[in-house]
Amino acid sequence: MARIERFEDIEAWKEARNLVREIYHLTGQGAFTQDFGLRDQLQRASVSIMANIAEGFDGGSNREFVKFLGYALRSTTEVQSHLYVATDQGYIGQQEFESLYELSVKVKSLISGFLRYLRFPSLASHVEP
Repeated sequence: MARIERFEDIEAWKEARNLVREIYHLTGQGAFTQDFGLRDQLQRASVSIMANIAEGFDGGSNREFVKFLGYALRSTTEVQSHLYVATDQGYIGQQEFESLYELSVKVKSLISGFLRYLRFPSLASHVEP
């Protein structure tokens, strides 16, 4: 397993960055651009995932990092919920929904794996953060 020296080395952060890129692309098109509340909330929630992973990395302890990864996990769930609203309002189609939702599931899985790694370091050889 590669050593993590910067937050940019964290796979969960990299995938969260991909999710943010896709969310901004999505919210910059069509009728979505006029729904300022949902657009902004979806953007903020997705950015929060990246930000909390980065902030937790420099938190000074595993305990602090775990706390911020928990925030990132919850922000990912918030993104998932907002994707349902976007679908229900007709801003995105089923295929876009499924693609973004699947990416968010991947982000949650990576964050969850990293949480297990930090909480149970003795299992580190069994978990890829």
